[in-house]
Amino acid sequence: MDKPLRVGIIGAGNISGEYMRTLTRVTGVRLVKIASRNTERARAAARGFPGVGVTTTEELYTSDEVDLILGLTTPEAHLEVARAAIAGGKHLYGEKPLATTAADARAILDAAARAGVRVGCAPDTVLGAGIQTARACLDGGAIGTPVAASAFMFTPGHERWHPDPEFYYRPGGGPLLDMGPYYLTALVSLLGPVRRVTGMSHTPRTTRTIASGPRAGTTFGVEVATHVTGVLQHDSGALSTLIMSFDVWESTLPRIEVYGSQGTLLVPDPNSFGGEVRLCRAGETRWRPVPVAGGYRDGGRGIGVADMAEAIARGTAHRADGELAHHVVDIMECLLAAAETGSARTVHSTCERPAPVALDARPGADRSAD
Repeated sequence: MDKPLRVGIIGAGNISGEYMRTLTRVTGVRLVKIASRNTERARAAARGFPGVGVTTTEELYTSDEVDLILGLTTPEAHLEVARAAIAGGKHLYGEKPLATTAADARAILDAAARAGVRVGCAPDTVLGAGIQTARACLDGGAIGTPVAASAFMFTPGHERWHPDPEFYYRPGGGPLLDMGPYYLTALVSLLGPVRRVTGMSHTPRTTRTIASGPRAGTTFGVEVATHVTGVLQHDSGALSTLIMSFDVWESTLPRIEVYGSQGTLLVPDPNSFGGEVRLCRAGETRWRPVPVAGGYRDGGRGIGVADMAEAIARGTAHRADGELAHHVVDIMECLLAAAETGSARTVHSTCERPAPVALDARPGADRSAD
């Protein structure tokens, strides 16, 4: 690519450093600015990254030096950031979820279409070697026809380690909207879009207590379901069982398994870019590791931005795109509604499975390899 895509970040929280490390080691993008409502936090984030300037959010939206806004705010601000970025004529890449409701996610995509800009969204972990190797196995028929899948995410809660965890327990938070995008994006990438869901939910504890940082000992209220379980029917007919919980201390359940007519595939943690894929074929009793067969091997958060930059330069579709992110939000919203009403819900949105990532692919090139 002759001209790198110039990126400005809004939000300087815990995750910003991971994005900045990735974006400053790949070509095709150039990280130029960072903004936050807390200017000191933005300055601290920019230290160690020469050439990255600190600015205000208002200036970032209108800057002629920025082509894409990377939104790393908490979920309740995603819509506001998206609207302002698009109004400023910028491409948008957001942290997950794209928005806290399917209607807001659809509004973002419609606004972007009118403005002629692109929308991308985390998670981009599905572009890593772990999920992409699993996809190569499925696409190659390693377990025959996929019949079902299971996906489990268990933790006692983020208040154990996060110094300001309240937003995880307010509308827009909870285990499903917080961690569900990793698992659902992986399931859609592996098995295709979802057409129907049913589920149940529970909130065993109405308060939580912060366990670390300067506010340790502070108790706050819980406003969302903290244990959510559901069944998803994919367009293919395959059924995925999903459990997302902030109420489980330990578990031996796998992150994701896919069950096929000719075997079972063990899929690594979708919150990471790597991990071993394991396969057990019909009639066998031994699990075998699968050699890496696809994906960005050294991926980190922000590799989806680099993938998007390369797609913009080539005029092709990017993988971590807005339609996929909207579909995931719609699935989650329908699942929570199904849990509330006790009836199955139809998921009216859909999306294309993103193109697979070839073995050893690199968006642009990795500067760290030079």
